[in-house]
Amino acid sequence: MKRRRNRYFTLLICYFKPQWPRVLAMALLLFGGIGLQLVNPLIVRFFIDTATEVGSLRQLTRAGLLFIGVGLVHQAVSAFASYVCSDVSWRATNRLRSDLTGHLLRLDMSFHHSRTPGELMERVDGDVGRLAAFFSDFVIELVGGLMLSLGVLIVLMFEEWRLGAILAAFVGFYLTVHVRAQMISVPFWHAERQAGAELSGFLEERLSGIRDIRASGAIAYTMRRFHEAVRRAFATAFKADVITDVGWSISNIVFAAGFSAAMAYGAYLFRADVITIGTVYLLIHYLQMLHTPLNRIQRQVEAFQSIRVGIQRVEELTTIRPEIHDGPGAILPPGPLSVECRSLCFSYQPEKQVLHDLTFRLGPGKVLGLLGRTGSGKTTLSRLLFRLYDAGSGSIRLGGTDIREPRLSHLRTRIGLVTQDVQLFQASVRDNLTLFDESIGDHRVMDALQVVGLGAWYDSLPEGIDTQLPPGGSGLSAGEAQLVAFARVFLRNPGLLILDEASSRLDAATERRLERAMDLLLLSRTAIVIAHRLSTVNRADEIMILEEGRMIENGTHANLVKDPDSIFSGLLRTGLEGVLR
Repeated sequence: MKRRRNRYFTLLICYFKPQWPRVLAMALLLFGGIGLQLVNPLIVRFFIDTATEVGSLRQLTRAGLLFIGVGLVHQAVSAFASYVCSDVSWRATNRLRSDLTGHLLRLDMSFHHSRTPGELMERVDGDVGRLAAFFSDFVIELVGGLMLSLGVLIVLMFEEWRLGAILAAFVGFYLTVHVRAQMISVPFWHAERQAGAELSGFLEERLSGIRDIRASGAIAYTMRRFHEAVRRAFATAFKADVITDVGWSISNIVFAAGFSAAMAYGAYLFRADVITIGTVYLLIHYLQMLHTPLNRIQRQVEAFQSIRVGIQRVEELTTIRPEIHDGPGAILPPGPLSVECRSLCFSYQPEKQVLHDLTFRLGPGKVLGLLGRTGSGKTTLSRLLFRLYDAGSGSIRLGGTDIREPRLSHLRTRIGLVTQDVQLFQASVRDNLTLFDESIGDHRVMDALQVVGLGAWYDSLPEGIDTQLPPGGSGLSAGEAQLVAFARVFLRNPGLLILDEASSRLDAATERRLERAMDLLLLSRTAIVIAHRLSTVNRADEIMILEEGRMIENGTHANLVKDPDSIFSGLLRTGLEGVLR
């Protein structure tokens, strides 16, 4: 537990340390505000004792004006301290949020397949956002409350050491009881955060598939599952709140008993003529002041139980490391890249092999038509080429270089991918084509649009390439979205192109438009065309057919067509494209 707590504080200090000038200013403001809070009751005590002893009007006037002045300065200092504290908190947590997002983007696909986007969004935005809100109050309320309580006890020690000693012991006992009581709620708050993340993941998943849900009439089922998830989230939050409130009640009872005892002792000292009526006021006022910061400490300790869970979840996320690492930095040769797989084996799960001893070679500038049923391993092969996963055994070489040798960024710039699902962003046309690469000039963007046949579409844009696309590219047809993906490839000019079912969802007329763009795209490039439709691989130089992760046929397009006994020739004769689905 102690080691884990140290890791938490190490994580937090890492993000607050670069802001030490602001943290120092915040500390000075906090000290100043607390000092002003302690001074004003002393001024009132002086005013009461002076009035009781029939002091001069000038002294009373000065004390009154000084009280007002100190109060105004205290309000100004407190407001500025709150601003600086919020500024420090949000700067630190925004940096944490940024680093966490970058960390998630670098993690392996196996990690992302085991977690929903909604759960990850809850950690990056939800947990870190709560940290920002907590720490903006933490310094002011918890640290400030502790310092104010300490200041009150010190002043009371000077005024009446016996009373100060009794209150110091009481405060220590009170905080110990409260912290111990609140520790019970930690596992319940952990369960509450997990239930909230699961609810976010459920909503993200269902909202992204809303068309299929409505089309299949699954709205009632979805709402039933939603109500179940909400009930679980409510039940865990309610349980955590109840356990926390039990600790709160115990703490309030302890404070009420201690407050009453201190008041009784103060009355006894006054009746014994040990202290003045002004000191009695000072005692009552400081007791009230002591109650306020202790209440703040209570609230922050309570909040810390749930926030600590957030810190733990963030810390757990940062400790996850990608299994796929950068290579030493080999450079792939320019131009078309040859592809060579030797004894390639891979599985997503140990008990189920996806690729079995796959061996083939594709020469530079050649086009491979990759056929097979769904689940035969076609898309898995493309993922291995990008090193989204590493093979369990065997090797892949591009241009004669093992793909583990280049850096990941270099490897992935030399491979282009077009799938049937094109990801478009809520950004300008330029950013959607360049994928936010500012080094690509506008003239290259314009040339790419003309090459793929999007010239007429571009002419219709109200602001040219600065036109903002709606979320998900909802203003584009399926064919236009695919052509945008082709334009991206032209701008990157990769040596290897992978087309994964790029035209499977398009009508015949739109597909013919894409075919013209594809002819230009395949010039002077090595390509792997993954397809269900036999017509899609007509331009292929070589054909490979996979079945349950094994290569069952491989050869040149011409030879397989001529061979009446080949599987490919049989498919062409019968037109049974359905067997590939």
